[in-house]
Amino acid sequence: MAQYSYFNENNNLAIHLPFAKLSHWQQIAFASALLERMLPNYQMFSEASEFGSYALLRNQLDLIWQWLDKNNKIKININAQLNKLEEQTPDPEVFDSFGVFPALDVCMAMMSLLQLMQTNGTDKDHEYINSISRLSQNSVNYYVELLLIDEGNENIQAANVDEHPLTVWEKETQNELFDFISFAAETKRSCQLAKNMVLSEGLSNLGIAIE
Repeated sequence: MAQYSYFNENNNLAIHLPFAKLSHWQQIAFASALLERMLPNYQMFSEASEFGSYALLRNQLDLIWQWLDKNNKIKININAQLNKLEEQTPDPEVFDSFGVFPALDVCMAMMSLLQLMQTNGTDKDHEYINSISRLSQNSVNYYVELLLIDEGNENIQAANVDEHPLTVWEKETQNELFDFISFAAETKRSCQLAKNMVLSEGLSNLGIAIE
């Protein structure tokens, strides 16, 4: 299988958002919305490979949305959820399909989201929220590379990836979502609006139709 190669190390391609401007709640809402766009990638891989439980990851994200609704006052056992998630995380050495990498990105992003919640706003380096943003973009970059290879491109440059419609859409979506979340009230309605915003096309971040 081809190595998981992408151009995220090129600073010109990376998405750099000022997450320090967001509250802890806003960071979790931003990350949850990105996970909504990523989760169908795990579902597609899980169904094709007969590995993992998409329903478990779906339930975890639903729990986080419920937690964001302050009227619910639910408590989440983060360590228990992390343990469950670990069992659903695919090993790229085991699966001979490109889908394992976006699926792995979903699991890593969910792990970072749960860990972000666990910090209670003490993550001053914003490590976890930056990781989720990068993982979403990495999935897109990797998929775009594969598309370009399939089209017969032998010498793929970073600019080729950067100019692809899926890459442009990813950057635009993250920027628009950030702009919305940064001024959003910490309410259930804001969560619904954020979800509607990222799912309005009915597609995952790789352009896969959401069932």
